[in-house]
Amino acid sequence: MRQLFIVGFLATHVASVEIARAQQDTVARLDTVVVTVTRGPGRTVLGSPFALTVVRPDSSRPGQRHTAVDESLALIPGLSATNRNNPSQDPRLSIRGFGARSAFGVRGVRVLRDGIPLTLPDGQTPLDYLSLESVGSIEVLRGSASALYGNASGGVIDIRSIDPREELTGVDARQWIGSNAFYRSVLAASGSSPSLGWVADVANTRTDGSRDHSRQRTTVGFARTTFTTRSLRFGGSVMALDNPLSQNPGALTIEEMQRDAGAADPGSVRRNARKVARQVQVGGGVDTDVGGGEFSFSAYGGARALDNPLSFAVIDIGRRTWGASAAFRKDLYAGKMRNRFISGLDFQSQNDKRRNFIACADTVANRIATTTCPDVMSDRGSLTLDQREIVSSIGGYVSNDIQLSPRLVATVGVRADNVAFRVDDHFIAAGNPNDSGKRNLNAVSPMVGVVARVTPLISLYSNIASAFETPTATELGNQPDGTAGINNDLDPQRSITIEAGSKGYAGAGLTYDVAIYNTRVADELVPFEIPGSNGRRYFRNAGQTSRRGVEAGGTLQRAFISMMASYAYSRFRFEDFAVGDNDFAGNTIPGIPRHRGQFAVAVKSQAWFGLVEAEIAGSSFADDANSRTAPGYSVFHSRGGVAPFRANRRISLTVGIQNLLDKTYASSLAVNAARERYFEPATKRSLSLGLSLGTSRTDRAMPR
Repeated sequence: MRQLFIVGFLATHVASVEIARAQQDTVARLDTVVVTVTRGPGRTVLGSPFALTVVRPDSSRPGQRHTAVDESLALIPGLSATNRNNPSQDPRLSIRGFGARSAFGVRGVRVLRDGIPLTLPDGQTPLDYLSLESVGSIEVLRGSASALYGNASGGVIDIRSIDPREELTGVDARQWIGSNAFYRSVLAASGSSPSLGWVADVANTRTDGSRDHSRQRTTVGFARTTFTTRSLRFGGSVMALDNPLSQNPGALTIEEMQRDAGAADPGSVRRNARKVARQVQVGGGVDTDVGGGEFSFSAYGGARALDNPLSFAVIDIGRRTWGASAAFRKDLYAGKMRNRFISGLDFQSQNDKRRNFIACADTVANRIATTTCPDVMSDRGSLTLDQREIVSSIGGYVSNDIQLSPRLVATVGVRADNVAFRVDDHFIAAGNPNDSGKRNLNAVSPMVGVVARVTPLISLYSNIASAFETPTATELGNQPDGTAGINNDLDPQRSITIEAGSKGYAGAGLTYDVAIYNTRVADELVPFEIPGSNGRRYFRNAGQTSRRGVEAGGTLQRAFISMMASYAYSRFRFEDFAVGDNDFAGNTIPGIPRHRGQFAVAVKSQAWFGLVEAEIAGSSFADDANSRTAPGYSVFHSRGGVAPFRANRRISLTVGIQNLLDKTYASSLAVNAARERYFEPATKRSLSLGLSLGTSRTDRAMPR
């Protein structure tokens, strides 16, 4: 009731502000940014009733190496992008704490590239095949997004490619070297003609890693083309990965980390934990005007091969994925009231051939054959699992922006989802239990929001939205008691969020974004390990949790100087959660510091730039019992670059220092890990040097 009262009060307030039209400020002319992540019909950032941020990473914070997405997603309030410094696992992305518990990949956040989903239908997102060289902007929707996108609690990240150069062809080459035997070679190109545009890049990265047993060898590539006729707008893309080696150093105890942050978990080394992956994904879409509106259709397909020796098993996955989306947008009028209407349908399918083997790296090292490890030349022992895992999702949605007045817009929307899981067990001989099974998970997710333009460059907004997030296929299959089949006791988590905020341009070069929210979650998915599991993670539901927080971000631009800052206050608690005789009600949800701030200062000209970044985070708990604490930290990074030849700005040098003060801290936590191995150490102080060469007539060497 209190939440409804707050939303009602805010809606009344913004309406009264709009009716009064009490503003006579002189307005500076700013570029209008139309966002796509909200699936709205031509919404702008200020016209959206959500916490929404659009960043252009290389423009605001130049000199990035593009090795991992955490570089690009810094300084977004409420979003935490932490590098685990484990090349076999992706950076951990979380929004408002959702996703902070992910053991691998990204959970709780939907990720797209040019509108094509990277997130699988079960909600998991591998990011190792994502190339960052041709990224132009990133749109981040924070909060409950299920009413528009489905199967996510934290929000949506839509990565958009750069626009092609206006010339026919332009090429850039970049070479990076650095600490820990880091080498990265990049070739990027783009061009356009009156109706055709294209961008492409390929990057090869080699490093020995900042920790023992953390070598990596990987190549990623990306290409996108756009074609426009008088009535059609077409875009197609391809993403590819060749990753022959990514070692897994595992997590440490706090004593091990403080003694040697470059150490690896002895169990991971002994079992030679690592990843070998190859993937390709192709997608395309078309937009056209029809029936007085706009119709869009997109489709994609992909394949992935994964060989993943871990400390408890060797996992082999052959994956096929495909999906399609269709949407129709149209302006409708009821009298003088404009309704900007959109409806759509999404379908995704994931078909995994999964086989597990006994891990035999110990046997290979000692050259001792056993019954379960008969081949002393292979770390794959006896087959323990052979099954087909099929996940499909279908979701339909409708949304309508109602123009109540020139400055007041209400948004209502609803989405219905069905996610179907099926397992076909092919290994039931010799008394093995039959793991075959089916399960359907459904949800209807409504939302309502209102946004008022107090001035043309300042808006107030509020919304109430729901979210729905299923367990992944792996989470449903891993049962701690060894029971066969799909876990029928593990339910999807569901949440309701009330949110209010303001964003805009305050004058004198200052833009800002402030949001306050309260989220209630039922059946939150909680990971845990059990003694003897050797790192295998299981999942259970917490009865109820609450998330209350404040997010603030701002940028101040003055001449050649940019100052950027963000802050998040996160009060996340278990309200109803008991495991056996342990009652965790009232405990803080682990993995997220209560206070986290980021700050950056950039000084730029056409010929040089300098940048200093800082992150300050408070302590956080590492387990549900709040028995272990990860210390807080403050860390600084610095980069600078110069185009030394005045006659040719297409040649530039960049130097960067990570962890400037050489701090020892855990950049990421393995929540509820067994044997108190919670801590994933950050990189110690490291140096990188980059050289860029360009043939384009367009000046792209600086500040990129």
